[in-house]
Amino acid sequence: MKLAANLSLLYPGLPLARRMQVAARDGFAGIEILFPYDQPAAELAAMLRANGLSLALVNTPPGPGGEKGLACIPGREADFDAALARALDVCLATDCRSVHVMAGHPPAGAAHADCEQTLVANLRRAASQAQPLGVTLTLEALNRHDMPGYFYYLPDQAARIVGQVAHPAVRLQFDFYHCQRESLDLDHALRRSLPSVHHVQIAHPHGRHEPDPADPEVSRALRTLAASGYEGWIGCEYLPRGDTRAGLAWREDYRALLDAAPRG
Repeated sequence: MKLAANLSLLYPGLPLARRMQVAARDGFAGIEILFPYDQPAAELAAMLRANGLSLALVNTPPGPGGEKGLACIPGREADFDAALARALDVCLATDCRSVHVMAGHPPAGAAHADCEQTLVANLRRAASQAQPLGVTLTLEALNRHDMPGYFYYLPDQAARIVGQVAHPAVRLQFDFYHCQRESLDLDHALRRSLPSVHHVQIAHPHGRHEPDPADPEVSRALRTLAASGYEGWIGCEYLPRGDTRAGLAWREDYRALLDAAPRG
């Protein structure tokens, strides 16, 4: 289970090229970037190659009105298609294999059933474009404290949409932080989600800081993930308490836990 540095949050204050350099120096093989749309995709690809890094995950870009996702909004299908095209262009240039498709917030007055129908239809159309490129689209439940009103806040809700879409290119993005912020039993939630999980992210539930693999709830879930045979990325999507490099000591506990965990 490989760790990917989320460079939208780690190494704050540095330009992206320098963030890549220090992430590679600190032993990361992969990175995540939430919205890598400020520079041409070819330049991004060159920076990745120069540092020997893989781009593990990007998000679909925000809507033209700043919306936190467009996929569930009726009448905005053209905007969603344009956002998806931008994300897939980045994937083509960088060999990124995963895109978090942001569902967004249902508009005021819109029926939930209409938003769900729009989301499923958009995802089926998007999946037919992503699959030939070797790209998997992921859905992530976002907790109600950080993202009130988002279309889904529980992994089961996002997994139900995955089941409705019923396409191999649409999977689940499981985030330890969002689950714990919703006070879920983390290991139970993960076990229920495992058949659909394609990408995982981690952060401490308090302050979204460095994760604590020694926390019993987290360690149980990590052992479950290892025992399942999961070989994908674990995105380090957290806000460092101070210096990012100094805060990476938690990886020692993570590696020790995995060394002792049974593997699927």
